[in-house]
Amino acid sequence: MPIESIQACISADMRAVDEVIRNRLHSEVALVNQVAEYIVNSGGKRMRPALVLLSAGCFGEITHQHHELAAVVEFIHTATLLHDDVVDDSSMRRGKATANTLFGNAASVLVGDFVYSRAFQMMVGVQNMRVMQVLADATNIIAEGEVLQLLNCHDADITDDAYLKVIQYKTAKLFEAATRLGAIICGAPSQDEAAMAEYGMRLGTAFQLIDDVLDFSGNSSEIGKNLGDDLAEGKPTLPLLYAMRHGSPEQSRIIRHAIEYGGLDELALVMEAVRDTGALEYVRALAKSEAEAGCQAISHLPRSNYREALVELSTFAINRNF
Repeated sequence: MPIESIQACISADMRAVDEVIRNRLHSEVALVNQVAEYIVNSGGKRMRPALVLLSAGCFGEITHQHHELAAVVEFIHTATLLHDDVVDDSSMRRGKATANTLFGNAASVLVGDFVYSRAFQMMVGVQNMRVMQVLADATNIIAEGEVLQLLNCHDADITDDAYLKVIQYKTAKLFEAATRLGAIICGAPSQDEAAMAEYGMRLGTAFQLIDDVLDFSGNSSEIGKNLGDDLAEGKPTLPLLYAMRHGSPEQSRIIRHAIEYGGLDELALVMEAVRDTGALEYVRALAKSEAEAGCQAISHLPRSNYREALVELSTFAINRNF
């Protein structure tokens, strides 16, 4: 099912969020406007703001505060993208040139800082210390995840648990914050808030696992980035770790060398090893398990279009090809 169909029950609210984003991005500095608008308007699935709204819908009325917080979550995500592309020296995202390619690294980092700080200005306006705590903690953990990933680059000996910790920090934490926020603003009971947070964490983990699968099996024009980008940077993702453990000695040697030295000289051989060992199927199965556990966490909530949309979103996350 297309993501637009899944989000049908919040379509009017998503338009309201887009309006908040446009209004809040404005700056008197022209370059800030150029870079921020370029990255926000360059596509993307808007999953994180949708999660704020769908979570809220499970517990009551979706309000303007939810629209503001959905935009905040999107801004935090946008800032991480601006910084990530500089760190990773990426040239393509969502099928378009990255902001750092067009505007330079310095502009991307500084506008990323602007978008982060604008997000914090907006969350202060909600006047809810619990919201501030959740978003401040999430932003801090995301930064830790980025540093952990940097430390793990070119390390072919990291464990699966160490890899999963990185994606739970770097990617899933913001999903968790998004679903938690919807519940908080609606005054949901603590056990329901915790259940929604678990759903978000599990969904975010599944989402990143599939991203790692698509890095070896997707279509560049569909996934919006070059195949093997993670390998080129020496990132030891789960498909590589699995293939290295289950491949032949020669395949293991090739993958280890690719992780430790980066580059794409042996991409074809690495991709062959990943396919031959069943690594992609293994990681897809793990992603499916995570998504199903997330849906189970919220299965006790009253049946509604919003809860069903969250379940459909889990299915989308693991079956997508972009």
